[in-house]
Amino acid sequence: MRYNNLNKRGVLLNMYRISEIIRGLREDKDLKQADIAKLIGTTQQQYSKYETGDSDLPVRVLIILANFYEVSTDYILGRTYCRESVAGLNKKVIAEYTTGNIISDILSLNSERRAAVIDYISFQKNKK
Repeated sequence: MRYNNLNKRGVLLNMYRISEIIRGLREDKDLKQADIAKLIGTTQQQYSKYETGDSDLPVRVLIILANFYEVSTDYILGRTYCRESVAGLNKKVIAEYTTGNIISDILSLNSERRAAVIDYISFQKNKK
């Protein structure tokens, strides 16, 4: 898989090819192309073309795959490293506080305070 840089507007460029991402998601679940083809209502041969990049992935299929793998469509499109779907972002961490709330709160901080939060998380993870 290929990693890349951000352009001047902060948009990820050439992060992964869609075909590599969907193949990796399928392999992570130990599924065959025929299994996914059945899920999306096509043939194994057509699905294979999505994985090799010989055919563009239709929006309908993109949505089905994102829901099935519980990832965001942006992840499949290679626009982000974050695999979280909307359901994952809406997951309650404690009480009424969601994963999305935490991300938003961290992003609202200046860079120095963000670094402090990351340091604290690392400290908590390494605590015995």
